[in-house]
Amino acid sequence: MNQNIVGLGLFALVFTGACSSEPLAEKKEKFKVIKPFVADTAYNNEYVAEINALQNVELRSQISGLVENILIDEGQTVEQGQTLFMISSSKYRQELHKAKAALKSAMAGLHVAEIELENARRLADKNIISQSELAMARVKLEARQADVAEAEANEEQAKLHLSYTEIKAPFKGIINRIPYKRGSLVEEGTLLTTISDNNEMFAYFNVSEKEYLDYIISQSQQRPQDVTLMLVNGTPYSHSGKIETVESEFDASTGSIAFRVRFANPDGILKHGANGKIVVQQAVKNAIIIPQKSTFEIQDKLFVFVVNKDNKVEQRNIIPKMRIPHLYIVESGISKDERILFEGAQQLRSGDLIEPEPVGREDIALLIRPLR
Repeated sequence: MNQNIVGLGLFALVFTGACSSEPLAEKKEKFKVIKPFVADTAYNNEYVAEINALQNVELRSQISGLVENILIDEGQTVEQGQTLFMISSSKYRQELHKAKAALKSAMAGLHVAEIELENARRLADKNIISQSELAMARVKLEARQADVAEAEANEEQAKLHLSYTEIKAPFKGIINRIPYKRGSLVEEGTLLTTISDNNEMFAYFNVSEKEYLDYIISQSQQRPQDVTLMLVNGTPYSHSGKIETVESEFDASTGSIAFRVRFANPDGILKHGANGKIVVQQAVKNAIIIPQKSTFEIQDKLFVFVVNKDNKVEQRNIIPKMRIPHLYIVESGISKDERILFEGAQQLRSGDLIEPEPVGREDIALLIRPLR
């Protein structure tokens, strides 16, 4: 994740007080000191994003046969229900004719069984035939009824297979690559093309657990904010988006969770499978800000020299929240009322006594330039 500053509103700038007027017991070297700036600020978090169409569906053949006709072209916009491909249908038309004939035969057999059962009832009532013969007539009728049900199912299946010879668009969208041309033999499951609904697009990006919590807390206190999409050529996308959903669980391997942003795509610039960067602005109220030149590193940790009431310097570990040009936004480690060494940390050790000198207005003007 990359971060950069986008705007700061400085509402409090505190200067250090003058040094003690009491006589010095010994000569002390002068060092510039400063109190942290306190400001409302906002900075950008940038996340790599994967762009997906609102719908992107594979169109596969559900039957085997030759591609008889292709009624569309790659890149063409099609309407919902529009016929796209036609697979050879003669085989499936014959199957439907056979199924219809079988159904007629089954219906005739059922009619005969109904007549036979009615005759058997009359004969049984006159004790001409036994009850077992009547029962056999009933069983024969049930068998013929089952034959009809099976024939009807076969007819429906034949109709379904015949319908598979025409591949239609499931929604309005753009046709992608067509790998098989007219006359190609395709099998059941062969990919014919994909269709994308690009009117609106989804952008997915992952954030850490801490960033997720920061975002959720900030959004509970304000209306959902717009986010920006940076295209791979470095230009911002012309339409802003809004974070719609967050996945239900964190990825155990990465410790991150995915967000989804929806973007309008009226000009069709965004395409399924593209990449970009999502820019999310993070607001910070009463941020504590210090100059980078006031800090020093020891074993990958960041420190400052805090000047105590006796004008002795104390080494203090700080946790930066954000780094911006020439400045740090501090997460923890110092308060807004403490004095820190402005520069010259390499000349001192913890416990050294100094003569503090407030930072001049010229230095302050240079420092706050990135804040404007």
